[in-house]
Amino acid sequence: MKLFGKKVSAQSDPRPVKKESVSHSQAGSSSGNSCHEYLDSVLSNPDRAVSGTALKIYIENFKRLNEVFGYEYCEELLQQILTYLRRATGKKLHQFIGVEYVVILERTTNVQAQNICQEILERFEHIWTVGDIDCSCSVQIGICSFPTYAATADQLLKCLDTAVTKASEYGPNQMAVYNHALREHMTRRHMIAMYLTEALDRQEIEVRYRPTYSTEKKKFVRAELYLRIFVKGLGFVGAPEFTPVAEDSGQIRTLEYFALEHLGACIAELLEKGIEFESISTRVSPLMLLQSDFLKKIATLLHRYQIPAGKMALEFSENVYLTSQVTMSMALQSLSEMGIEIILNDFGSGMSSISSLLELPVNTVKFERMFIWQLESNPRARIMVDSLIQMARNLGLRMIAEGVETQHQLKVLNRADCTYQQGFYYAPTMEKKLLLQLMDCSMEEGRIVLEKAKDDVRR
Repeated sequence: MKLFGKKVSAQSDPRPVKKESVSHSQAGSSSGNSCHEYLDSVLSNPDRAVSGTALKIYIENFKRLNEVFGYEYCEELLQQILTYLRRATGKKLHQFIGVEYVVILERTTNVQAQNICQEILERFEHIWTVGDIDCSCSVQIGICSFPTYAATADQLLKCLDTAVTKASEYGPNQMAVYNHALREHMTRRHMIAMYLTEALDRQEIEVRYRPTYSTEKKKFVRAELYLRIFVKGLGFVGAPEFTPVAEDSGQIRTLEYFALEHLGACIAELLEKGIEFESISTRVSPLMLLQSDFLKKIATLLHRYQIPAGKMALEFSENVYLTSQVTMSMALQSLSEMGIEIILNDFGSGMSSISSLLELPVNTVKFERMFIWQLESNPRARIMVDSLIQMARNLGLRMIAEGVETQHQLKVLNRADCTYQQGFYYAPTMEKKLLLQLMDCSMEEGRIVLEKAKDDVRR
């Protein structure tokens, strides 16, 4: 935002805030039940049988704008926006909830609707001016054809909400079309959410480990714990896919504490058997840092399993800073003081991950997997990897390359002196029993262990 000629940034929400209420008047737009009633009249009236496209326009961060600029400013700003939207669509706006508006474009194709939306998005890339104060405001737009995907008002509103949520994943000023692919995606998410509850109750979550090889020590010295579930009709579903579902459905806390218990037990068993290793890690949702008992839970695990400093590692993605920056920083600092190794995932995927190194108590960085894959076909990827490794080394950080699968990737990484490497070139994922045999083994010893495990399975 720009205030009196000076640009001021307002942190955007990581996802649309549903049901946001505003007290501003909504002249020229219907609201409340009248929106639902109008949709019913369009979709359920047999005398009016028409087809077309519906839009749902969500004005982002309007509550934040109201807090910064005040009621009167935002009252006039909203009127400017609504006037523009009516002109751009040529239709009446139907207020759904807060600053969410539905527009019905009868006898309008999906392509025509997308052209209208593109013009709207381009307008929101520019500033809005009220008096002598400028500000920026962004929107998310969901698009759905009717009656192709929705035959009732309730169905249409649900489809539009899904499309708006999808648009928000792409960033500010985006649109998403509800289509067969999105419907299948949402059906898949629903199936995963339903099965997660059963999997937790029945203890059907599978715990696996990815070992990490040290090119310096020439041994397997680390490992990453991860979870996966088998969903009937979908097959195996890994944590990267079901974690966002668990976050949205409120199941993330139970899942994460389940993983942490297994992590503590694995570390304790390695220590008890006298097996040399550096650390064992697991990925943790940033939402866990907002849990009031999370730090206490970690402290309890360290005490119960008698885990020395540095042996337990927790991995966080770069979006750890999207919300509650101060709380996140304090929690990460507390974990570091407890002797937890902090690993930053997907290093190099964006400027936010690189800048996080200056603010977070990070000990280790894990390369974005895509960089490693692109080493096969993109010469520029090697330059990027070399630069990132040099940066991490100068900052005194450990570096882990994940997804190493080929001799060429290995050659490039070794030339760049990437000490820790993980992937199918070295070892497949495995259960804890096999990990205990593999840790502290050389590559040759590891191959013998893996071959023996295969023979045992054949028998």
